Amino acid sequence: MRLDHLSYAAGPDGLASTAARLGAALGREFADGGVHPRFGTRNMVLPLTDGTYIEVVEALDHPASDKAPFGQAVKARSALGGGWLGWAVAVPDISVVEQRLGRSAVPGSRHRPDGTELRWQQIGINGLIADPQLPFFIQWGVPADLHPSQGADGTVSLAGIEIAGDPQRVSEWLGETVEAPLEDVKVEWVAPHGTPGILAAQVLTADGIVRI
Repeated sequence: MRLDHLSYAAGPDGLASTAARLGAALGREFADGGVHPRFGTRNMVLPLTDGTYIEVVEALDHPASDKAPFGQAVKARSALGGGWLGWAVAVPDISVVEQRLGRSAVPGSRHRPDGTELRWQQIGINGLIADPQLPFFIQWGVPADLHPSQGADGTVSLAGIEIAGDPQRVSEWLGETVEAPLEDVKVEWVAPHGTPGILAAQVLTADGIVRI
């Protein structure tokens, strides 16, 4: 189990403008990631070091975004003005999580602009919707060289995450201590009695740490 990526919902200015604004703050450009047809969403991606990445995602005007929990989550966050949606941890065998949560993972896919199809299984979005401090789980179905973190130049990395919530609650959800997937990332747990969820990410760039 390891940290895979952070998801940021586009604001009222749309996907491209939101990604451009975040990219300008970090000194990097987000790349077009493609459409998630099963979820009614699309994303733009910024690869980071250590096999992680940040995605900016928006809901499409498509029935899937009203039916799929991920599309619902993105649409709801964007309706509030956009911002951090959640975080994902990658697992080697998602069936273990399925058994623990008592439900099945759903398949996901998207085609990059070059035509390459990325496939994965994910579970836990309903948990995120109910309690945004909780991560969702993902098992990739593509080789490591197709993971969205590929293309990082080594100069931009995730230094820390500020999460409003309770680490004990998150550990219970993960089925192991929360430090396990976050061993290389500093996590600040704040406002345990406030509205849960990611408050900010601290990204190490060539110009120092940028908080977004």
